[in-house]
Amino acid sequence: MTTPTITPETSISRPSLASRVKSLFASTAGNLLEWYEWSAYAVFSPFIAAAMFEPTDPGSALLATFAVFAVGFLMRPIGGWVFGLIGDRRGRKFVLLITMLMMAAACFLIGLTPGYSEIGVWASVLLLVLRCLQGFAHGGESAASTTYVAEIAPKEKRGLWTSAVFIAITGGSVLAFLIGAIITSIFGSEAVGEWAWRVPFILGGLLALVVLWLRRNMNESDVFEEDVADSALNATPPTTRAQNVRIALKMIFFTAGVTAVNYTWGSYMTTFAITQRGMDPSTAYWMSVIAQLICCISMPFWGMLSDRFGRKPMIFMFAVASIALTIPLTSLISDQGWTLLVAVGIALTLWAIPGSIYSAVLAENFPTRVRTRGIGIAYALSVALFGGTAPYLNQLFVSFDLGWMFSVYIMFLCVLTIVATLFMKETKGIDLKDA
Repeated sequence: MTTPTITPETSISRPSLASRVKSLFASTAGNLLEWYEWSAYAVFSPFIAAAMFEPTDPGSALLATFAVFAVGFLMRPIGGWVFGLIGDRRGRKFVLLITMLMMAAACFLIGLTPGYSEIGVWASVLLLVLRCLQGFAHGGESAASTTYVAEIAPKEKRGLWTSAVFIAITGGSVLAFLIGAIITSIFGSEAVGEWAWRVPFILGGLLALVVLWLRRNMNESDVFEEDVADSALNATPPTTRAQNVRIALKMIFFTAGVTAVNYTWGSYMTTFAITQRGMDPSTAYWMSVIAQLICCISMPFWGMLSDRFGRKPMIFMFAVASIALTIPLTSLISDQGWTLLVAVGIALTLWAIPGSIYSAVLAENFPTRVRTRGIGIAYALSVALFGGTAPYLNQLFVSFDLGWMFSVYIMFLCVLTIVATLFMKETKGIDLKDA
């Protein structure tokens, strides 16, 4: 009697479309909450600076606050590498559960940490430690969720499906600004500075329990499971380290302009409007909420266009437009709320073009066997270098009356994005097993 041969294709059970949609929702709900927790620090940075650092020099305190913001980003490549290894061996779902738990705990503890007036410099030290823990977990979450959503998506609609990742990311930022607007409107700036800035962090820690419940029944990626089966049968030869390094470098330079535009307009410009243009904090927060909602609404549209016309034309459109509009949009901002709405709305809608397809582009360029760690390192390192430093550098240039230099810096990074894209193959619609 002949024994039937079991192949990876016949041994792996593929989840239904409905099950994939549920997993997509659970993953992106976690994305939204983690980015809310991460963005809350940038949103409340003027108040955190006053509460957690030496208060006699507000300018230095704000710079120190943004330095802690940047240091947290430097932990993300480490988290991306560590959790990337785990994700490529244990699976994507396992990492998404662990990182959610770590991020939530750090967020909750930030809300409970005593201020500078109570424990002196130890307040600054504890804040730094907790932001590093957040950054470590965030690097793993970003890598695993980016990989996971791309792998469960239908290949002909991967641009549309993966737009959900950055809709959730932007949605988390929107939620942080919305909470900021509500709290400052209800309590006023004085009360927020004294104690109410802590509320969003404590709330974020509690909401994590809901997300952990949602994620408990997520499917594992069938692309990952098939690759594990292929690896066991030696059906697919691994890529070399040199090949993986070349892919990672290409993705880092591709990300340079994308992430710098994101963190400049999504995180810093509200602080810029408040501290440099004299805009009312509540007004600035509300304008940022509206602008980011516009950005979110546009993302599925850009994702669908990329599924039809390709990834590369969309990236070129973003980079060229951002180079042309960075200086005019920055110059537009005054103490009037509508100027921030228009400037941030336009800039973030342009950023939504690569943001909507970012997960798809990275997943389509890295092989399955190293996808999570490759994305984790490339994404986290580029964001740490070009995104996490953006608020600090912008504030530093402004403090020396050289704000225009940061606009030039953003334009240069967008040129790097164009160059990297020129060396990329068009990947729309490919099977991820062929990446």
